[in-house]
Amino acid sequence: MPFFNDASDVYEYVGGVFRAAAEHPEVGPQMAAAGITMQVYYTDPDASLTVRMHDPMTVEDGGDDPDADIILRMPSDIADRYWRGEYNLAVGLAKGKVKARGPVNKLLKLVPLTKPLFPMYREMVATKDTTAGVS
Repeated sequence: MPFFNDASDVYEYVGGVFRAAAEHPEVGPQMAAAGITMQVYYTDPDASLTVRMHDPMTVEDGGDDPDADIILRMPSDIADRYWRGEYNLAVGLAKGKVKARGPVNKLLKLVPLTKPLFPMYREMVATKDTTAGVS
């Protein structure tokens, strides 16, 4: 059974961690400086996020930008595992579990920036974990 019940869960938690990134004193400015737009399409449940890493950094729940610099496709459970610090995005890309279009090297350069956000994400999902039986 997927961790997220519906798209609103994806927007609350995964979208939420991207919004937290924008406000983070160290991560936010570095992500905004990337100057890229990332479109992510999730499955199980279906959801999408448009993350504009510009100044200001914005996150659009349900966004659809087919002209984004980077387009990612993945199951929403992979996003959950990634933000918990339990999933290696580069391995997921290599194995085809995560599909990408665009300059993936730019995306992979941003991955180390996200590590300070993992504890924030785990805190965000802590209540959902207890109601979902995750420990």
